[in-house]
Amino acid sequence: MSARASRRTTGDQGAFEMTNFLNFLLLNFRNCIIASLILALIMIMGFGMHNPNHFDQSFWVAVVRWIHVFFGILWIGLLYYFNFVAARKTPEIPAELRPALSKYITPEALLWFRYGALGTVLAGLLLAYLRGYLVQTLSLGLAADPASHAQFALMGIGMWLAIIMFLNVWGVIWPNQKIALGIKEADADAKAKSARIASLASRTNTLLSLPMLTSMAMYQTLFG
Repeated sequence: MSARASRRTTGDQGAFEMTNFLNFLLLNFRNCIIASLILALIMIMGFGMHNPNHFDQSFWVAVVRWIHVFFGILWIGLLYYFNFVAARKTPEIPAELRPALSKYITPEALLWFRYGALGTVLAGLLLAYLRGYLVQTLSLGLAADPASHAQFALMGIGMWLAIIMFLNVWGVIWPNQKIALGIKEADADAKAKSARIASLASRTNTLLSLPMLTSMAMYQTLFG
């Protein structure tokens, strides 16, 4: 075998192995998320090691904030998927193809959606507790020093909007979606009614989402 042919064979083998590695890493959702989490944990440890006080309370506050942001992206991202894409485009899908959505895609999306909401609220409340302003914000500034009443009230409005949205997910959207999707047995009229209720509740959360996000982002930037 000539040197050129040998190099070509070696190159082909290397390309084949790289393709297999990329398929293993990127085409498998579980492997991709695990790899992403490992990289994130390495970075988190790096921040802790280079933090002036290392792994003190401020470090753990940062970790909880990271968890809060992750679940928030998951929750609101799926909320916007349902409202920006699914609710608008589903009526254009031929009727014979829609069962694929209701049987496979929507139930899976709702699983991540509702637990994203749960994770966001729990991590957010823990973050507010660790930062020392849980009571001040939930009381809309009434339990705070008068000088900081307004800023805690503004943050508290966002927190209560998030809690209302969370209760909407678990108390209205999910119970009605179970009926609308046929997960819970019901007749056609009940399914149609539940689908409308779930749609209105989801659109209500969309309405509340931007004020809620404004409260969170503006508070952390201006007062955090």
